[in-house]
Amino acid sequence: MSAVGVADRLPRLLSLVPYLLARPGIPIAEAAADFGTTEKQLRRDLELLWMCGLPGYGPGDLVDISFAGDTVSVIEDAGMRRPLRLTTAEATALLVALRTLADVPGVVDTAAVRRATVKIERAVGDAGTSAVAVDVTPAEEAATGAVRDALAAGRALRIRYYTAGRDAVSQRTIDPMRLLIVEGRGYLEAWCRRAEGVRLFRLDRVEDVQVLDEPSEPPPDAEPTDLSEGLFRPSADHRTAVLVLEHDALWVAEYYPVDEVEEIDGDRARVVLRFSDPAWLVRLVLGLGGRARILEPADLAGAVADRARAALQMGE
Repeated sequence: MSAVGVADRLPRLLSLVPYLLARPGIPIAEAAADFGTTEKQLRRDLELLWMCGLPGYGPGDLVDISFAGDTVSVIEDAGMRRPLRLTTAEATALLVALRTLADVPGVVDTAAVRRATVKIERAVGDAGTSAVAVDVTPAEEAATGAVRDALAAGRALRIRYYTAGRDAVSQRTIDPMRLLIVEGRGYLEAWCRRAEGVRLFRLDRVEDVQVLDEPSEPPPDAEPTDLSEGLFRPSADHRTAVLVLEHDALWVAEYYPVDEVEEIDGDRARVVLRFSDPAWLVRLVLGLGGRARILEPADLAGAVADRARAALQMGE
């Protein structure tokens, strides 16, 4: 099934059971019209629903459907009739995500997000305001607020930004274009005047931000970043290294661009990490104090060992 087919069919499948429960004996043609699809496609959906249900797959675990002539009814709903019940932590986590989305212009249908937020707030009540801790640093919160102000006012920004791949901090003057949430992290897409190109800046790596008293003016040909194939796009000058990370160093796989993550022994991971500066990778591994080890390439593994021996000799 194509990605477009899945995107169209999944919401329909999720909606069919409650729809049919509320309309027993509905003509298939009428149901197909309500869902904006053909009778043939709806019959295929109903045949698929017969194989859906709860683990166990015994009586009462699967969706059961009855056909009478050209009408259809749901006999067994496999628990889908029961209202969704969320724990306080689950509901609060949803509220945090929805409030974040509602404040990001152009990302989603903000009216729908706000309606969903109000419904969950009413269901959760006062407990929903403090049950979940959100890991957002004061610096990231301040940076996000300044970016929103600049976008609303159409102003340029001056930022101090940490580039993890080069382990370097730089000053940039940028023209903000939009805020994004990608893979659970906040990003600012902007025209970087120094690089003369569109760049994505991760908000938790913005160390300082200043709204300038000058207009934000990205060039007319500045195109939004295509994220359809993911955030990280390797370039020709990137090399790859294979590392083994101990449990306390697993954050590396989330913070830096990695191509692969393979769990080892339940609490370690083997990762393929991309880098452009070998000296930066050597410093990273040494700084982890034995909680990371380079398997490949051999020359960098040797460089780490040489630097570690030299440091020990200096301390003797």
